[in-house]
Amino acid sequence: MVFMYYSQGVSSLYTDFTERLSSHLALKGTEITHQVINPASATMQVRHTDESGRLEIAVDHENIKVTYTVDRERKEIGKGLMGAVTGAGLGGILGNILRRDEGASDAITGAIGGAAAGGAYGAYEGYEESKENRTEFAGVLAETIPEIEEELQEILQGQQDAREEARERGRQKIEEENEKAEEFRGMLEDLYGQILSVQEEVEMAKSEGTNVTKAKGRIDRAEVLYKEAQVSFDKKEYGTIKPKVTAAQSMVEKASEALSAAQEGS
Repeated sequence: MVFMYYSQGVSSLYTDFTERLSSHLALKGTEITHQVINPASATMQVRHTDESGRLEIAVDHENIKVTYTVDRERKEIGKGLMGAVTGAGLGGILGNILRRDEGASDAITGAIGGAAAGGAYGAYEGYEESKENRTEFAGVLAETIPEIEEELQEILQGQQDAREEARERGRQKIEEENEKAEEFRGMLEDLYGQILSVQEEVEMAKSEGTNVTKAKGRIDRAEVLYKEAQVSFDKKEYGTIKPKVTAAQSMVEKASEALSAAQEGS
């Protein structure tokens, strides 16, 4: 007898799924032996009370498929595959359809429809003939796998939330850097305008015969500081821009004062 289960959307956590399934089953009294775990599949022998069988776990696209094959011979084998399919939105096929009041054929068709109905109906006949032979461990799996799926979906949701938070932090950082860049760009443009203005006044005073040596020395130093601040801006070394701009503005003011003093004394 074969039972199949699907845990939907958790294939990325296959290793975690396999470890959790083994742990959950062990806590529920299952003996696990001959365990072989590969990157995308695993097999193991299981024994639960008086029942034993083989458990296969495999990645199936974005889902994880668990197949349980009972070692003991059952009458259901001759009646087709007895499937219990679990997972988000599907539920257990037999667990659901056999509790309905409607006829078996209608119940199966309504539950799974089409191609799967024939095999499930064969399983239903076998089920009716040997209700006393239903395996307890199949029920344990049908209960345990959705529990693990729910745990893993919470992990996946947490990972998605963490990625979204990281993206949001990235967006905020970019916005803050853009705002800072605009602030310093405006600061440098204002400083450059002040330097040009004083340089023009110094050149004009020089052409009129005023001694502008002191004023020119101050404004030249202001221009050097401005250029250094511009280099820092281009490198996005924002921490060094403001001190240079402040020092340059001080030189501009002193150059203006020196020029005024020279013109008054001439």
